[in-house]
Amino acid sequence: MPDDWTRALAIAAHPDDMEFGAAGAVAAWTAAGKSVSYLLVSRGEAGIDGMRPEEATKIREDEQRASARIVGVDEVEFLDYVDGTIEYGLTLRRDLAAAIRRHRPELIITFNHRESTFTGKWNSPDHRNTGLAVLDAVGDAGNRWIFTDLGTDPWTGVRHVAVAGSPEPTHAVDISKTIDTAVASVEAHAAYLKGLGLPPGAARGPLESFAAGTGERFGGRPAIPFELVNV
Repeated sequence: MPDDWTRALAIAAHPDDMEFGAAGAVAAWTAAGKSVSYLLVSRGEAGIDGMRPEEATKIREDEQRASARIVGVDEVEFLDYVDGTIEYGLTLRRDLAAAIRRHRPELIITFNHRESTFTGKWNSPDHRNTGLAVLDAVGDAGNRWIFTDLGTDPWTGVRHVAVAGSPEPTHAVDISKTIDTAVASVEAHAAYLKGLGLPPGAARGPLESFAAGTGERFGGRPAIPFELVNV
């Protein structure tokens, strides 16, 4: 992965999206002195089947903030789109462009925008729509004549967009020193994992297996894969 950057903004649809695929890389980056902020489009209120959305909202927000702190991220924002019904469109592009102009990142991290996941399953519409809007918002943020009502200067400094969870990875980040941190960040989503029927400690095995499998393709060390997209 390129390392010619100092500030990154991670944009995902839900709490837990970053943890299932990118948190180990974030931990490696923050340990190296880079700055990473999180922006969640929704609060994940529809993510726990046995918990009503109004209750899940606060719990999932708190779990995301705790999880982010574990990997060295102190700034976590939420846009309050409705979980499960995120639509691609100008409103989402505008909100994301505003965030990009405000944070002025050189790297943007997002989640899989493609139709299928790396397992071959059909991807969530929230993931697809958010990911596509992120890619378009990078261009929007850099064009002073788009979304002029924001009253902010354009930002053209985004050098890379790294897509986590993509079925078409091109780059990877060594997480041999941060895999325990990555596991802890997943386990911080305790209520969510419990809602999935997973017992405590169940996250380690799949995450280690995933990182090891990626490492077989990228240098032989545990790694997290990304698709690097030119925008």
